[in-house]
Amino acid sequence: MNAEKRQQAIRRMKELSGILKEASRAYYAEDREIMSNLEYDALYDELVKLEEETQMVLAGSATTTVGYEAVDELPKEAHESPMLSLDKTKDREVLRGFIGDHKTLLSWKMDGLTVVLTYYQGKLQKAVTRGNGVVGEVITNNVRVFDNIPLKIPYQGELTLRGEAIITYSEFEKINSQIEDVDAKYKNPRNLCSGSVRQLNNEITAKRHVRFYAFSLVKADGVDFENSRQKQMEWLKDQGFEVVEYRVVTGAELDDAMEYFATRIEQNDFPSDGLVALYDDIAYGESLGRTAKFPRNAFAFKWADEMVETTLEQIEWSPSRTGLINPVAIFTPVELEGSTVSRASVHNISIMRKLELGIGDRIRVYKANMIIPQIGENLTKSGVKDIPSTCPACGGKTVIEKVNDVEALYCRNPECPAKAIKGFTLFVSRDAMNIDGLSEATLEKFIARGFIKNFGDIFEIGKHKDEIIRMEGFGEKSYENLIDSLKRAKKTELPRVLYALGIPNIGLANAKMICKELNYDMEKIRYASEEELAAIDGIGPVIAKSFVNYFKKEGTQEKLDHLLSHLEIEAAPKQVETQIFENMNFVITGSVEHFANRKEVKEEIEKRGGKVTGSVTSKTSYLINNDTRSASSKNRKAKELGIPIISEEIFLKMMEEGV
Repeated sequence: MNAEKRQQAIRRMKELSGILKEASRAYYAEDREIMSNLEYDALYDELVKLEEETQMVLAGSATTTVGYEAVDELPKEAHESPMLSLDKTKDREVLRGFIGDHKTLLSWKMDGLTVVLTYYQGKLQKAVTRGNGVVGEVITNNVRVFDNIPLKIPYQGELTLRGEAIITYSEFEKINSQIEDVDAKYKNPRNLCSGSVRQLNNEITAKRHVRFYAFSLVKADGVDFENSRQKQMEWLKDQGFEVVEYRVVTGAELDDAMEYFATRIEQNDFPSDGLVALYDDIAYGESLGRTAKFPRNAFAFKWADEMVETTLEQIEWSPSRTGLINPVAIFTPVELEGSTVSRASVHNISIMRKLELGIGDRIRVYKANMIIPQIGENLTKSGVKDIPSTCPACGGKTVIEKVNDVEALYCRNPECPAKAIKGFTLFVSRDAMNIDGLSEATLEKFIARGFIKNFGDIFEIGKHKDEIIRMEGFGEKSYENLIDSLKRAKKTELPRVLYALGIPNIGLANAKMICKELNYDMEKIRYASEEELAAIDGIGPVIAKSFVNYFKKEGTQEKLDHLLSHLEIEAAPKQVETQIFENMNFVITGSVEHFANRKEVKEEIEKRGGKVTGSVTSKTSYLINNDTRSASSKNRKAKELGIPIISEEIFLKMMEEGV
């Protein structure tokens, strides 16, 4: 197989693994089918064939399962040769002098954790961290669950390569967003990656979605690379590895390449802290030897931070879900690294005091790694004043607390809307009020600015039009789209409203039950007793108690009235006269043909008094599956329990004939 065909095969293998993984997740985790068994098997067989042809198995392949394993400690191991740091510069002309007329690979200097991999007879044998450059830690189990590591490669000899393990910005933000305690949040993707790669339980590593990018081939006996580092990189690609992006340059071509990398930084989802220049000529590079600290065949370039002077106009205090109120510096907009910036996080009061930040100060700002705006220097130092005594989101009292010698401002009001961001996120979600244009990040911004304090305020967001359209990431069009979405959301159904309130233990199914039993009467619902609710089949005393306690909480009824004043709740759905499915439990699986989706089937069952559950149990009356002969887990379970498996056609007949 030639190189072009191999790359096509690798791309197709990645595509197939993604499709098959999604199909499996939908089937086993969500009880839905997005393709037939026939389609799945055909794609699976195609993947198996490609793996045989390429003699490689990529990470996450549907044909293999990597088991999780925990160890007591990470063993230490010395590297065959020391892993030296690179000499570095911020001066482009110094870099150009190093490159000269030599053909050189210029690539990203990724900011993660360097790892050495060893393969033998086509299989991953060992993975070791860089450590101190002389001794590293063995992390083989963890590397096996990286997102993009090939578990099997065509080359059968002994292969040693180096690369960078990284966690993307998007994954970093996702993981940090799930951590409530501000002090427990990870500082940056590199910090998170280091902890993830060195876990004792590789199940944790797998959940962090670590990726590996090769940047150097150390050993591959018997392969002729024609004395070229570029050939080595292309060969590694053919073995199934992702390699660091590079450009081939000489000193004369450096400027164009530097411009390319500089413009890509803000678009990249991975962290980097500069560039690496490596001579293409292997023999020449190795003949240069090394200094006591650095190899002579490579050089690192660190971006010189562009500093621009501007004026601090205000400090914006931004509350978070943890109670921490973050200071954000707002300054006169300036052009910096190719974009306009006007704000930078100051992180905490200790940093404000160290910088002696005061309104009107002349400050110098820069972008860390050309991405994140920072204050580098305060030229006038008028001093910190006017730290707010009340929270901008709720008006509650603030306190300054010192943790690990760092002073920060906190809101201690447990009812602060900034702390209830998850509740607001649920409120606007698809199965609740279904409001487009209000992501969690947008909600956080609106709450921080005091626009939203309770659910009803969301429908009054138009009061703040002028401020919203001036906000970063917003504009007239985004604002108009949001207003249109709010208009659509006002017309809704009572179960959606009840679910949207975020009452503990009340999902959409429970909300429908309560609404049905209490005749879709909001007054009856909001003042229902525990006894009334507990008597509803499927509710019980625990849910009933949490439901009643929610409405008893001070201020809840007033907030609900405020919300209801903005809504147009549709009349109760007409009940089918004959409740033919009363006391029956259904499970629906597979694709449907006569309905738009399985949700419609569920609604028809519920209208006729039945219930729909997600799994087959002894209480299941019927399993609806158009593929009645399928060997799926639900079909097998139904057969074991003697539960009838019916097609959609039989179900339709049952509805027509009244069972």
